[in-house]
Amino acid sequence: MSHLFSEGRLGELTLTNRIIIAPMCQYSATNGAPSDWHSVHLGTLAQSGAGLLIVEATSVTPEGRISPGDLGIWNDELGDALQKEVEKIRHWSPIKLGIQLGHAGRKASVSAPWQGGKSLSDSEGGWETIAPSALAFGQDRTPKAMTAQDIVHIRQAFVDGARRAQKAGFDLIELHAAHGYLLHQFLSPLANQRTDEYGGSLENRLRLVLEIFDDVKNAVSLPVGVRISATDWAEGGWDIEGSIQLAKALESRGCAYIHVSTGGLTPAQKIPVSPNYQVPFAQQIQHQVSIPTIAVGLITEPEQAEAIIATGQAEFIALARGILFNPRWPWHAAAKLGSKIAVAPQYQRSEPHHLRGLFSV
Repeated sequence: MSHLFSEGRLGELTLTNRIIIAPMCQYSATNGAPSDWHSVHLGTLAQSGAGLLIVEATSVTPEGRISPGDLGIWNDELGDALQKEVEKIRHWSPIKLGIQLGHAGRKASVSAPWQGGKSLSDSEGGWETIAPSALAFGQDRTPKAMTAQDIVHIRQAFVDGARRAQKAGFDLIELHAAHGYLLHQFLSPLANQRTDEYGGSLENRLRLVLEIFDDVKNAVSLPVGVRISATDWAEGGWDIEGSIQLAKALESRGCAYIHVSTGGLTPAQKIPVSPNYQVPFAQQIQHQVSIPTIAVGLITEPEQAEAIIATGQAEFIALARGILFNPRWPWHAAAKLGSKIAVAPQYQRSEPHHLRGLFSV
């Protein structure tokens, strides 16, 4: 019996296997609303056989978008538009659906990656950015340091976005506290130089993430997890020790899981990328908490993913670029690991003769 294809739980949500599709920005929304691209993109991934599909980072405020093409959930109309996408997927696929709620902070107001990912001026359609402190990301525009009222506004925006996500029909909510975006900026001493109750000590730098988690958890009945960057890969930055303390605090509050990535806080960081390079961070956190961790980072081979689960390094694995390249990755993994995979009846005739018995309805 494959460990990768065994059932797993994230809070009260049961998944048919331990393969998760990580949230991946598509930079293809129109004024925050999903476009036809999202229908095609998400529809393809919904037929992958993964246990959970997490929709890309979706901003809780207009200024929280990374780019003008980011998804948003800052009003009811956008929530209704996402609900239509959920309903399309539900009609054709049993896959569980999550959504990642976020705010880009000082990394907002940039062009799409294929347009250079450069900071946009106001005349180019950009906007004023906000952050814990008035520290720019590289050569980008300097953000406005957030006031106490700004923090109150952001907390409420996450709550409102979470309520809309539940109404839209999602099964799970993930808070984005990774990759150098706003909540990560509050965690890291490299971006947070505040002198109030949200800066300085580790306890203070954890405060906003924990407050927003509590706010959202109390506002919805869905499982709520958190994605973090376990290290900034930079001296004096956020690190694994702080991540473990954050994970323990989140566990005590009823967090469903910790999704463990790294990096994103500084533009000049040097990351030693290689297969499984981020998995040890998930493993260290997994050994300190009883809630599941999700491991990511150049997990490309089925045997590699199976070993991560079998040896207890993490309870789930998440795929990003790899599943864009091969949207049927779970099918091939099931074939290699001697497991069955549920597929839509329209695709059952594709089952290779030498693998009869691989597919199930």
